[in-house]
Amino acid sequence: MASVIKVGDKWRAQVRRRNHKPQTRTFRTKKEADEWARGLETRIDAGAEPKSAALVKVGELIAEYRQIRDQGGRPIDATTNSHYMLEHLAEDLGHEPVTALTPARLVQWASGRKAEGAGPYTVNMELSALGTVLRHAASFANLQLPDVTGQARPLLLHLQLIGPGQRRTRRPTEDELQAVLAHVGKQDAVAADAMRVAAITGLRRSELVQKLRWSLIDTAKRAALIKQRKHPRRAQARDEWVPLLGDSWGIVERQHRVDDRVFPVALEKITDLFTAATRALGIPDLRLHDLRHLASSRLQELGFDDVERMQIIGHRSVGMNARYTHATTEHLHDKFDAARKDRK
Repeated sequence: MASVIKVGDKWRAQVRRRNHKPQTRTFRTKKEADEWARGLETRIDAGAEPKSAALVKVGELIAEYRQIRDQGGRPIDATTNSHYMLEHLAEDLGHEPVTALTPARLVQWASGRKAEGAGPYTVNMELSALGTVLRHAASFANLQLPDVTGQARPLLLHLQLIGPGQRRTRRPTEDELQAVLAHVGKQDAVAADAMRVAAITGLRRSELVQKLRWSLIDTAKRAALIKQRKHPRRAQARDEWVPLLGDSWGIVERQHRVDDRVFPVALEKITDLFTAATRALGIPDLRLHDLRHLASSRLQELGFDDVERMQIIGHRSVGMNARYTHATTEHLHDKFDAARKDRK
């Protein structure tokens, strides 16, 4: 509510609103003061008056961004990396005014993340997430902010606090895979079967335990419709049929229909079971996602071309296919020997 008081022979109007600097003007008449105050409040309510960045916290913009995504039909799922990155940012920087985000402050923040064990790629991803929040939430809130993440990026790169991800080439050997599956099977047979399907089809974790559903399986095609399959550059993902190749079809068929999900296992549980198995067995540097590398590599070794592998694995480019394909030395020896034999 505006305050209009008489000061001497004039009238002073003052408007105070949350996230806006107080504004004060003096007029000759009360009518002029009232009109100015009402007009300013109307512009603030309509979002036509820029907010004061000094009065807005980083956490408020993060919450604003989540709400924008909800309203726009692209909510941030609680199981996604985006959610966890925003959680970390809110915890680290949420209590600070947006104006406190300077290149020097972001160097301090990135150094802290490094001390916690975050690698350059992880920090780089979180920095990008922060930049996305600042751009879109500030625009929506009519808040004028500098591109602080862009300004900080060259310095962070120079200090090696951010950087590109390292190309991962790990795929389990057959002995490692069978040992992990046997260990997990003793704890949870359904989770072990889900991992077997992942090793054949390359289904992502969320596709495996959330999107692979009985109601979306075509028994004639021996295929599953995966709704809203992930795409790295498209906001709106698309539905795709994925063939349940080889033994994966039989593994799916033998599951009990507890609910519509074929493998009713929590996302975190399937990852935890795989990680616990590798640690118990002393298998170094092996992750659940490496089963996707294994599936892509096996398909190539079986003679599937790039287009066929892209349809199964769900990649959108030959280049990404290549990042997930790692031939074993044994396969290369076998291929060489077979080629030489054919020439004789």
